[in-house]
Amino acid sequence: MTEAPPDRWQGALLAADLLAHDRTALRGCVLRGGAGPLQDAWLAYFQSGLGAEVPIRRLPSAVADERLVGGIDLSATLRLGRPVADRGLLAEIDGGVLVVPMAERMPEAVAARLVAALDRGEIEDAFGVPQPTRFALILLDEGTADERPPAALLDRLAFHIDLEGLRPDMQLEAEAPVPLVLAALGQGHAEALCEAADAFGIASIRAPLLGARAALASASLDGRTVTDDMDVLLAARLVLAPRATRLPPADAAPPESPAEPPPPQQGDQADTPPEGDDQQADSERTQQALTDLMVEATRAALPPGLMAALAQGRPPRGSVMGGRGAGALRKSPRNGRRAGVRAGLPRNGARLDLVETLKVAAPWQALRRRESPDRDGVLVRRDDFRIRRLVKRSESTTIFVVDASGSAAIARLGEAKGAIELLLAEAYVRRDEVALIAFRGEGADILLPPTRSLPRARKRLGDMAGGGGTPLCAAIEAADTLATAVRAKGRTPLLVFLTDGRANIARDGSAGGARALEDALAASRHIREAAFGVVFIDTAARPRAEGPSLSAAMGARYVALPRVEAGAVCAAVKAAQVAGQGAGLGRGQGVGR
Repeated sequence: MTEAPPDRWQGALLAADLLAHDRTALRGCVLRGGAGPLQDAWLAYFQSGLGAEVPIRRLPSAVADERLVGGIDLSATLRLGRPVADRGLLAEIDGGVLVVPMAERMPEAVAARLVAALDRGEIEDAFGVPQPTRFALILLDEGTADERPPAALLDRLAFHIDLEGLRPDMQLEAEAPVPLVLAALGQGHAEALCEAADAFGIASIRAPLLGARAALASASLDGRTVTDDMDVLLAARLVLAPRATRLPPADAAPPESPAEPPPPQQGDQADTPPEGDDQQADSERTQQALTDLMVEATRAALPPGLMAALAQGRPPRGSVMGGRGAGALRKSPRNGRRAGVRAGLPRNGARLDLVETLKVAAPWQALRRRESPDRDGVLVRRDDFRIRRLVKRSESTTIFVVDASGSAAIARLGEAKGAIELLLAEAYVRRDEVALIAFRGEGADILLPPTRSLPRARKRLGDMAGGGGTPLCAAIEAADTLATAVRAKGRTPLLVFLTDGRANIARDGSAGGARALEDALAASRHIREAAFGVVFIDTAARPRAEGPSLSAAMGARYVALPRVEAGAVCAAVKAAQVAGQGAGLGRGQGVGR
């Protein structure tokens, strides 16, 4: 079974069968790949196994909160003069399937509503009345390499299916699913699933639980009530493999078998081990063999790209451990995406939300007409006005702060140039900017102001020289000033320091390691107070205490790279961008320490 990678398309169809039979327990799947005939074919196959009575709805990309969970029926409220609730989409889809196109762009507020509905099995409407909602969620992930659906949803869905690279002319015929029957896990299968999940670095307990449900569904497809080894191997391949964050450690050499003891004499019966001990040992060996087989099956199901990423220690795309790779959300008074409403008057460019205003006024119409019988139409008062809240994602600017001092500067500068060029190649797509600050001698210089121009960057990088002292405090202050200016323009700054942390030039330009380090730590604390996103890449051949101390003072993500390589620097920066922008970047998280 583990000699060759399994057919990914057949695995996708198997996942569709299992999900169609036990959709509320398995909760759904994420379908990775662009819109096209293959995605449509999978959805059609999945729908064919549900039956005509199961409702299937698509979630609009710009769904309003009241449409999702329910609000006030405006026409009925105005007609009857009392509040009338309107059922939301989640209540309407109870028992069915909700398909979410472009899930990588799902707003956080919508994701939070879906997570709550999946966990609780109900949602509260506008009047606080619980409405039952148990459904399966199909996330269509059509994003680029740095985009992903919300991690909280990825963690709760059983299957992560990757259709990229598959041919659209594959055979789609398969037997129709059979009804799901009650099943139970076989002996040792739960333990084997948990141990395999731990071997591949899957921290969430939901993964083995969803794997157990998938094994139950697989057994029921064959009309069995108890799972066998093949069921849990299939569950490991479909549920655990896409969630892997590391390769399992190499197995240690097996211990040498001890010499067999001589046969017992007639008077040695008392020293003979009890029969129960032999049975327990056999059970443990069987359990270990099943775990090893499951680990090998999961390893064989890893796609080549995922295998290479795990071998290099990089988190896979779409991992539930990371963020979504988008810029920070900022309030926008006049344009952007709608993010709810608030009470207020339409002044200073704020836009009136007429529908929400009428909904607030509608329940009071009967009372207001008795107070003002001579007035016609809908009676609206000052307190009823609602204005729109708009947000938009800010563009990001990555500021490299490179140590150009000392004899090792040539290697550091060369790798910094390579990393900047790699990031600039993607900046055209993500609308990001890159800036460069180099420090040596007695000060720090902004060699490259924020730009997306690759020719300009290459020219300025080629002119960058190295050598001299290490004015780290001046570099931190220059980075602080530039990041503040970037933030003032509405962009999200990300600071990336490449240095060994061995400062020897103080703020006033005097030489002295102890004073220079104190000044650098003081400037670093100001970086932390400003809540900038920071990555500290320690380039020392043998990292010392200065690097972690400065990183902690900045509230930075610490990365130890004694052998600096452009691809590793680029990967570290992209990981920080994915983990969160601005103040959302994880503080004090050690990476590679």
